[in-house]
Amino acid sequence: MTTETAAPPVIPTEPITPAPQQGFAIRIVGAAAFAHLLNDMIQAVLPAVYPMFKSEFSLTFGQIGIIALVYQVTASLLQPWVGMYTDKRPLPYLLPSGMIATFVGIALMAVATSYEMLLIAAAIVGIGSATFHPEASRVARMASGGRFGTAQSTFQVGGNTGSAIGPLLAALIVIPHGQRAIAWFMLAAALAITVLFRLTGWTVQHGQAKMKSLAKSHGVGLSRGKVIQAIAVIAVLMFAKFVYIASFTNYFTFYLIERFGLSVQQSQMYLFIFLASVALGTFIGGPVGDRIGRKAVIWISFLGVAPFALALPYANLMGTAVLAVAVGLVMSSAFAALVVYAQEAVPGRVGMVSGLMFGLMFGIGGIGAAGLGKLADVHGIVWVYHFTSYLPLLGLATAFLPKTTMR
Repeated sequence: MTTETAAPPVIPTEPITPAPQQGFAIRIVGAAAFAHLLNDMIQAVLPAVYPMFKSEFSLTFGQIGIIALVYQVTASLLQPWVGMYTDKRPLPYLLPSGMIATFVGIALMAVATSYEMLLIAAAIVGIGSATFHPEASRVARMASGGRFGTAQSTFQVGGNTGSAIGPLLAALIVIPHGQRAIAWFMLAAALAITVLFRLTGWTVQHGQAKMKSLAKSHGVGLSRGKVIQAIAVIAVLMFAKFVYIASFTNYFTFYLIERFGLSVQQSQMYLFIFLASVALGTFIGGPVGDRIGRKAVIWISFLGVAPFALALPYANLMGTAVLAVAVGLVMSSAFAALVVYAQEAVPGRVGMVSGLMFGLMFGIGGIGAAGLGKLADVHGIVWVYHFTSYLPLLGLATAFLPKTTMR
């Protein structure tokens, strides 16, 4: 009699499937955008109180432009290097450390007693910005789940919203109560430090793994020659965009005061309306770029704004407000598309590319602000707005942007 050996029981196993791609982490992207809101709200205080500084310290338009130059060039020169270094050697705690520098800069600005101290305070705030933007942009991309344009525009709209709120709060808090009231914005910096420590905790635990997962879906990027061509075209587009935007963020209040006889507080309200339209346009540009392609958004944002820009210097007060909103909505849609286009052109170098793009934004904006201040001293602020109205036409350079694998 023989017995059969029983076959071992079959243990059901789940089919081996690839791990699903990380989805859009809205809480992380939202936290990065909120930190961006606080950061840029604080930074927006500086140009918002230029009229007060001009009066209290007896400054010229040229000196106002130098303050803007010191702040923005300090930020721009450091950002690409910060991004390049942290691409190879991640420093997650650099995020809250940069906001601590902003905290110190705001404190110094509130107690400055000389033009030189204002320059030092502006430089320190610039250092804080230089460490914040490339690293926070990296966090937003880590949490994007592949929706890069949407994540970048959400992150950027936080900054634009902060830039819009900053002048409004300056008009309500600083202008009526004087320079020392700037210190109230230290509370916003303290809140941002707390948020950034929380974000840093997520980055340490999850962020780098998410970035490696996303890297597998990247295209091969552009050749070296095409990268140089793309950078040259982007520099032209950034020059057109941010010199024109600098004419609003730094001098729109002066333009409205001189041309229409508004008070400082009234002019700040119009600046707020313009900056709010910039925030909305930035938010729209990212998702639209994910759908129709980056180059299409860039084309629309430059050539679409040209008629409004050319008409603005000839409009009455109401027309100026309407045209400024149109300019803000249309032209601001390009930035997220430009950032994501550059990241796709050079895959795997998110920090360096983000730092370069934000650095160009601040550097060109700073040089533009200083140059426009000098022109305003010579020709008048109204003449400046006639001059800058032609800048959007440089958007024709978009025709020379190389194609990337991600449109």
